[in-house]
Amino acid sequence: MSEQLSASQNEIEINLALEELENARAAHQRYLIKQQEEDWNLAIENYINAAKHNPELPEAYYRLAFLMWEKGEIDVDAAIEQCKMALTFSPKSANARIYKGFFEKLADNYEEAESEFKKAISLTGIKSARPRLMLALSILRRANKQKASFKDVLNFLYYFISGSVMLSYDIPSLKILTHSMKDDLSVFAYKKAGAFLEKIRMTKAAYNLYNVAATKTGHKEIFYSLMGDISVKEKEHIKAYDAYKKSYDANPKNTVNLMKLATLTQTYFPEMVDESIDYYTELLTLNPEQSAFTYYELGHLYLKKEDKINAVSAFKLALEQEKTNPFYHNSLAFAYLKAELYEDAINHYNMAISINPDNEWTAMVCHALGSIYGEIFGNLELAIEKYQIGIDLDDKNYDLKISLGDALMAKGDVENAIRAYCGAISSNPENYRAYSKAGIALWENDMIEEAMVSLHKSIDLNPNFDIAQNNLGVIYLDSLGCASDALPYFEKALEINPSYTMAYFNAGRANEMLDKKTQAAEYYQMALDMNKLTEDLQDSEITERLHSLFEL
Repeated sequence: MSEQLSASQNEIEINLALEELENARAAHQRYLIKQQEEDWNLAIENYINAAKHNPELPEAYYRLAFLMWEKGEIDVDAAIEQCKMALTFSPKSANARIYKGFFEKLADNYEEAESEFKKAISLTGIKSARPRLMLALSILRRANKQKASFKDVLNFLYYFISGSVMLSYDIPSLKILTHSMKDDLSVFAYKKAGAFLEKIRMTKAAYNLYNVAATKTGHKEIFYSLMGDISVKEKEHIKAYDAYKKSYDANPKNTVNLMKLATLTQTYFPEMVDESIDYYTELLTLNPEQSAFTYYELGHLYLKKEDKINAVSAFKLALEQEKTNPFYHNSLAFAYLKAELYEDAINHYNMAISINPDNEWTAMVCHALGSIYGEIFGNLELAIEKYQIGIDLDDKNYDLKISLGDALMAKGDVENAIRAYCGAISSNPENYRAYSKAGIALWENDMIEEAMVSLHKSIDLNPNFDIAQNNLGVIYLDSLGCASDALPYFEKALEINPSYTMAYFNAGRANEMLDKKTQAAEYYQMALDMNKLTEDLQDSEITERLHSLFEL
């Protein structure tokens, strides 16, 4: 008896579900024709009631999903889940597969969408006009966002033409189809027109067209992104940011636009470092297959914030994905250097050098490694070795030759230092630094005339180079004994750099030699005062000079 009652109750529920479904269909149809809010509400209510009476009724799920998505009540992902629910109850429901394919297409999941449409085609046979046309439109939409192949064009034409021919066999409501077709063709037309305007360099007109298209088609993520691209080309970075931000707001899951936004803020808006970090962190979630590059960019952003621990962690995570990437090794080494973990830095610099993707780039890595050996560990031999390896890789590297010369000078190898500085001059004859350094090395080697020529050349190239002015004055004063000739160079050095302790001291010596004791005392006192900040000299050396001026 109880089984009969249960069966009877089930039959009642099924009948009620069918009744609610019919009411929902009628309201849905009225809504499609009249676009009245009350019909939409009634259709939603009836579909929900139908699902309550019969939870295994697939139509209630996918139609409810479309209505709620169309009004913005749910997003595309939620709509896809609703369609999946329908398919669990009825895997052979062609309509459920069509609707799921439609939403997958909107989510840019083209492989899934096209797979669903093909399954619907096999289920409906001669009445497969809708899934064929939907498949054609999916291919068209993919072509709008990606580079289309010749095969894609052929597939689009095949499914579009065959679907059009079969329309006479399949005549349910095609609003979803016509709306989608009109939408995608509109997007295609706007994009092609804009691309033509850009090609003939009417970028302002293209920008305005994309702006109109964003409003008229509702595809803000596509057209605001194109507006941002134009703004980047025109170097209007604030406009580019506004456009990319609108594109991102329209679809935060579009990884291409998110990458554009992250790259733009990182490159042109250094004050937005936290926002850039947020964008790259979001990319890690949305696009894990590109995590190595994302971690690499995050590492640089953390370095900008002086967040050494997170920078090291980010570069290490990048290397876990690509263990032989020399650029990641180099960046991790730099982060270790900032964190004063010098042995780790040396290890990764050596790894980057051993991989050697490019001689010029690797030469710069050798320069960084040589600087650690020379400046931090005081190991001039190893520093010179690394500088020389770098020069062998890139003989035009001016900075490497300067650093090699400095290391040789510190070692006391003046003759080879001169050769290194001359090599730098050969690499860049218009750079004043090498002439100045060569001048001092030549002076140290008692080549006075050559030293003066080199320092004069440095000053000719850059009259505001205070070090060359001071050093030339020293040669006039100490090697030639010409205090009157030397003094103007010290005064010029101080005019350029009022904090130059050595120039005050040397100006004092020149005045002392000229027997101008008052002026000499003033310069010595300035040197003594300035030395408290710079510590370039021993205070006792200055005070002895100062006191000796007035001794009998």
